[in-house]
Amino acid sequence: MLTRDQLFNRIQGSVIVSVQAPDGHAMRDTHTLTHVARAVVDGGTPAVRCGGYGGLDDIRSIAAAVDVPVFGLTKEGSTGVYITPSVASVRAVAQAGAAVVCADATFRPRPDGSSFADLVAAAHEEGALIMADCATPEEVAAAHRDGADLMSTTLAGYTEHRAKTEGPDLECLAQARELIGPEAFLIAEGRFHTPEHVRAGFRTGASAIIAGTAITDPGFITARFLEANPRQQGE
Repeated sequence: MLTRDQLFNRIQGSVIVSVQAPDGHAMRDTHTLTHVARAVVDGGTPAVRCGGYGGLDDIRSIAAAVDVPVFGLTKEGSTGVYITPSVASVRAVAQAGAAVVCADATFRPRPDGSSFADLVAAAHEEGALIMADCATPEEVAAAHRDGADLMSTTLAGYTEHRAKTEGPDLECLAQARELIGPEAFLIAEGRFHTPEHVRAGFRTGASAIIAGTAITDPGFITARFLEANPRQQGE
């Protein structure tokens, strides 16, 4: 088992890359995403977040292909609590090879009636660490009290409890940091689309940052480059 201190030493001050693609996306293929994961590791990321709608197959494949810790999750449905939503989901993600299980830690009810503390216990029983995907500063603080090894702002702007910002929700990050103190490991995630976003995240108090779409989605990257095309601008 990777200890918390070992993990923190690896990822402190770094950018973790999320390698995921939803159903219907051109890159929704486990083989393809495994090669993308290898490429971002070659680029220097100290860890990879993966799974999502590719689920356990993506986690198994990527964990076997890279020599960095995998942050694994499942996405089961598309409404309510669907990111690694149950105790059974947590156990399955850990058994698939994730060093860190990422799970919804919002205050919404889980489909199996479990508490977030139940998910923490299940992950630790399986020899994995657990990251709390949160939407508000208060949820970050609650997850910290419940024993989460890491907390993140992944869901800020994706529940009814907080409006979606155009870029990363730095206010949520700052408020969460104030609530949990300087020593807790707080990851910023969600709409980190530029290097300046990343710099701002670290200035605001992030221990590490997770970025995905802006690095691993060729469609998104292509569209951003085309914004500079005079034809696209009507010139």
